[in-house]
Amino acid sequence: MGAISTGLQDCRKRIEQACRLANRQPESVRLLAVSKTFPATAVREAHQAGQRLFGESYLQEALPKLAGLADLDLEWHFIGPIQGNKTRSIAEHFGWVHSVDRFRIAQRLAEARPVERPPLNVCIQVNVSGEASKHGTPLANALALAREIVTLPGLRLRGFMCIPLATDDPDKQRQPFRQLRELFDQARAAGIQVDTLSMGMSGDLEAAILEGATIVRVGTAIFGKRDYT
Repeated sequence: MGAISTGLQDCRKRIEQACRLANRQPESVRLLAVSKTFPATAVREAHQAGQRLFGESYLQEALPKLAGLADLDLEWHFIGPIQGNKTRSIAEHFGWVHSVDRFRIAQRLAEARPVERPPLNVCIQVNVSGEASKHGTPLANALALAREIVTLPGLRLRGFMCIPLATDDPDKQRQPFRQLRELFDQARAAGIQVDTLSMGMSGDLEAAILEGATIVRVGTAIFGKRDYT
């Protein structure tokens, strides 16, 4: 068994264990393999091990990768910051976008989504930690943004995403995830039909699952450490 297959197997076991603690079914959590900076060969190896969902953050890197893997049955998620001039390519090539943080970006994605394709699944990225260096709409603005996005044709608002401040303390890990879940509950109570909480990564996926994550985004624990040089 290769390193990527082993990493996937370990992640699936972690998800199952966390779901048992949370009294949830393992099938309620989808594993998104974050393949940014890794070559198409790594994605193929993960696919051979049964993985179907993959996340990319850098459009210039992602597009040739998607083209080179077009023979595989994969579901591609864009999870990185979105520049206005990249919205057309994202809307044309991805099935999901997790990082919508303002209405104008959502409008541009909606306008660019090909009419022959199903609606683009989108999540609102929320800056739950209030960090100036983090992307995402402020928590206080997220519900209003959700109400605007659901009016756009060509998009389907699925829920919310966050990247909280990293910590090794399990209790501190759960706090921002709890805030996002409370936002999710508020949206549902307001009649917005969201079903997705994209939260939790290699170091904190258990805390995220305990707070209701439906998608965990895992890169390092599957593919190994990244070389950004």
